[in-house]
Amino acid sequence: MKEKLTPFARRRRRVRSALKAKSGVRPRLSVHRTSKHIYAQIIDDTAGGTVASASTLEKDARKDGGATVAAATEVGKRIAERAKEAGIEKVVFDRGGFIFHGRVKALADAARDGGLEF
Repeated sequence: MKEKLTPFARRRRRVRSALKAKSGVRPRLSVHRTSKHIYAQIIDDTAGGTVASASTLEKDARKDGGATVAAATEVGKRIAERAKEAGIEKVVFDRGGFIFHGRVKALADAARDGGLEF
């Protein structure tokens, strides 16, 4: 028998399958949120590796705390900056199973303000 998926896992699967259909060759900006931290990474699925990453675990980002909108905004700015250094301007936003609200939205808006297009 198949294992029953949680609503979060179903949402994640639905979002990822839609992204793969639309993305083409663009790298993916993946976001992961926990109760204490937020993580972002740009993944090149064709090469199968991470191009750039940022999180609230970095020493410079710890001053804001990990579970705030301000910290998520800082992570969004950092990921946009690192993507530009790697030569990436256009990405596909992968929110995983997380709802586009609060910290996830703040990270996305900051990345857009930093110059990433999605």
